[in-house]
Formats: sequence, structure tokens, C-alpha cells
Amino acid sequence: MKSATPKVLHALCGRSLVGHVVAASRELDPENLVVVVGHAREQVQAHLAEVDPAVRTAVQHEQKGTGHAVRTALEQLSDSGVVLDGTVIVVCGDTPLLTGETLGRLGETHAADGNAVTVLSAEVPDATGYGRIVREAGTGAVTAIVEHKDATDTQRAIREINSGVFAFDARLLVDALGKVRTDNSQGEEYLTDVLGIVREAGHRVGAAVAADHREILGINNRVQLAEARRLLNERLLERAMLAGVTVVDPASTFVDVSVTFEQDATVHPGTQLLGTTHVGTGAEVGPHARLTDTSVAEGAVVSFTVAEGARIGAGANVGPYAYLRPGTDLGPKSKAGAYVEMKNASIGEGTKVPHLSYVGDATIGEFTNIGAASVFVNYDGEAKHHTTVGSHCRTGSDNMFVAPVTIGDGAYTAAGSVITKDVPPGSLAVARGQQRNIEGWVARKRPGSAAAQAAAAARRESEGGEQ
Repeated sequence: MKSATPKVLHALCGRSLVGHVVAASRELDPENLVVVVGHAREQVQAHLAEVDPAVRTAVQHEQKGTGHAVRTALEQLSDSGVVLDGTVIVVCGDTPLLTGETLGRLGETHAADGNAVTVLSAEVPDATGYGRIVREAGTGAVTAIVEHKDATDTQRAIREINSGVFAFDARLLVDALGKVRTDNSQGEEYLTDVLGIVREAGHRVGAAVAADHREILGINNRVQLAEARRLLNERLLERAMLAGVTVVDPASTFVDVSVTFEQDATVHPGTQLLGTTHVGTGAEVGPHARLTDTSVAEGAVVSFTVAEGARIGAGANVGPYAYLRPGTDLGPKSKAGAYVEMKNASIGEGTKVPHLSYVGDATIGEFTNIGAASVFVNYDGEAKHHTTVGSHCRTGSDNMFVAPVTIGDGAYTAAGSVITKDVPPGSLAVARGQQRNIEGWVARKRPGSAAAQAAAAARRESEGGEQ
């Protein structure tokens, strides 16, 4: 990956590579789930503790092959008192497209066919470079996995390949791993050698074919990461559309795996929905919106907006070019209009902040209107302070509300005011200097200027009209 970040911690659609595999594995409700870690294990272990605290980790101090990795995990389980019995499923940590459904079918096939080992295979359009699954005529049992470089022309014509995902009988696996040799070019313990060992002992090896060969794609560079992201995004959007969501342009729409929708939601082009974002019935998001961990209630409209950790009420209208920061809570039928920024603000039902304003650390009641170019001055250089504006208030344009301050219900404030004191309910607050006009200033200070000439012409016209 050419990165300081361990490969399995690179993310797509809101989860790390290993996070996707852990989530798919959890769908099987396993008695034990073990992740084998080696390189940068402290980072990987810390990440796993966040996403799935119940996951066990087994440290492979020396990377001696896939067989050695599995043996490390089994030994850790055995040492902790776990009885190694039943089915063991082994998956790769860099296959984020693998689904729990496919792993479930692998386990079902393994049990139904009475196999000692069952390989998850896939039919691919081009098998170049992959290990081929060689089956026994008549029974369909797997007789070998032949690497591409070792395959005959007949074997290279096979399009069924090994995914690197297996189901094993636990007891047979433990026994076979003890017999795996290291006399190969890499000097490693290969997990695939187990297949030959159990077959020679008279046990059956079978295969379960994945319904979609793309599920088994592994990630080894950022080009493959981007391709996997595209495929997973398509899968998520298809699922949403089949559930009743309109996605106007799937090619320019991106969602995380944890995003949820209700029927008849609409997502317009250029939109990113991230984290735990939820879009309600009949709501419209986009075009060109980026919502993270944000809930959009029924019938709301959000366009050209960046929001993080916000709640947008039913029928609310947001944008264009609004920025909703964490803690913003817009009530039903409220509005955060063009070039409005909000943070830690509770906005009541029907209240409007139409344009060019900053509302931070504030509570605004119902059906209030905040004038254009207003600023809630919440920071004194050391601490944040709160502003409260009541219901049915009308505040003028270009107001500064210097917190902490309270505007009572039904109060008005005059345009251009700097409000530093509480305003009683029903009052009009005027906090600005008196206007003073200095006659003839332009003629004296800017003689001969275009402004002076325009003023003189206006004066002559006025004087002529008076005559």
C-alpha cells in the first residue's frame, strides 16, 4: 500500500478492510472469533478493540506462512481452555467484499457434504495467476489446488479458482497442521498443504462456489482498494434502491455501510452519506451534500450542505452552502439557509436563519426569524457562552449577540445592533450609534472626484426642481 497505515486498516465505505471481514464473520455467530496479527499489531489490536471488543487476537511473532498463522490462532484458543471441536472457518483479512451470506453457505456445504475441508471457490472470467480447483470426475470432490505456474494446459483452462477461504473440521485441522512441512521455496507452512494431508488420510475435500466471484477479491494496492470501494458502493446503493430509495445518479453518490434510509427518500448527484447518517421518508439530500453521522427526518430538504453530527427535523430546509457542525438540532419546518453555519445549536419549530449567519452555542425558540449577517458571539477567548432567543422573535440584520445573553419571547432587535444585555419579552432593543450627516464633506475632502461631480449635479437638479 506504500503507507504508514497497516494494509488491513485502510478503509472503504466506512469500515477498515479487517473491519469488513470481522463484520461478515460475526453474521455466523461464531463461538470464537480470532484475528491473527503480526505487522503493526498494536495499531490493529487497538482498532479491533474499538470496532468489536469481543474479538480475540493471536500474535504471529514471525510470519511463517498461512498454516503457521492458523496454528497460532488454534494454539491460543487451546491454551485459554477452548475445546477445539466443530467447524473452523478461515478467512483473509483483506477481502472486504466477502459477505456473511457466502460464509454461511460455505459452512452449510461443509456440513451437508460431510467434508473434512471445504474450499470457497469462484468461477472467474480470467483465472490467470490463480490456483485452480481440480475436481474428481463424478463426485465433484476436490483432488488438488494447482498453482498457475505449476498447472498443465488442461488445468489452466479451468476457471474455478481458490479464494483462500476454507472451512475445516477442527480436530482434523489440528492434526494436519502438525504434519505440514516447510520444505518449500519460502520455507513456510502452507495452509493449502492441509488439503493433501487430510485427503491422503481418506477424508473428503470439497468446494463451495461463491455466487459472485468479486466477493473474493483481495486488496494489495490502492488501485485495488479503489475498485473494491466502487463495487461495494454499487452494492450498497443497489440495496437501497431496491428498498424504495431514489438514487438519481449512482455513479456520483457515495455511502457508508452504516447509512440507513426509509422509503421514498431521494439522493441527488454528488452526495456523500457517511457514518451513521439516516435519511427519512420523502427527504431529499443533495445535490452536492456531505452528511456525516447526521439524521434527516421525513420530508426535509438538504442541498449543497456539509453536516456532521447534526439532526435535521421533519420538513426542515437546509442550504444551499450551509455548514451544520456537531450538536446542531433543527426543529420541524425550520430553516438554515445560504451560507449559514451552526454549532451546538437548538433551533425550534418553524424558526428561520435564512442567510449569512453564524449560530453557535445557542437555543432559539419556535417561529423566530434571525436577520441576515447575524453572529452569535459565543467565545470570549477562554470559554464558550450560551445565547437564548425566545419564540416569535424578530431580530434585525447585522446583529451581534454577545453571549451570555437572553432575548425574550416576542422581542425585536434593530438592524445593526450589538446586543450585550438581556432583552425583555415583547421589547425592541436598539444598540447602535446615532446617525450623523456631515453636509458638503465630499466637496471639501474629495474635490473634483466623480462623487463630488455627481453630488453637485444632483444638487443643481434639486435646486432647479424647487424653482
